[in-house]
Amino acid sequence: MKLPDRFRALPGAELIETGLRDLAAGKRSEASLLVLVGAPRLRQVGLSIDASSIECPEHELYGLLHRADPDAAHGRYNALLRRLVSFERTAACAA
Repeated sequence: MKLPDRFRALPGAELIETGLRDLAAGKRSEASLLVLVGAPRLRQVGLSIDASSIECPEHELYGLLHRADPDAAHGRYNALLRRLVSFERTAACAA
């Protein structure tokens, strides 16, 4: 899925767009799990995100990060969440 033009210049837009694309392809990635974490607020600004069978995307995301680099997982997880929240807040203003 392509991100609407009004969101393309927002902080974190490239990560959200990658996540939407990965979700559409059925790929479980950092970006796609992050989009699932933010799905309720992302839907509120008009993005179409299908329901997922993943019960707790937050745990899935952290687990993925931990498997890749256990020592950096916590910091990386928090950094991704900050980018998501930044996108969500600015998207709410742009919607």
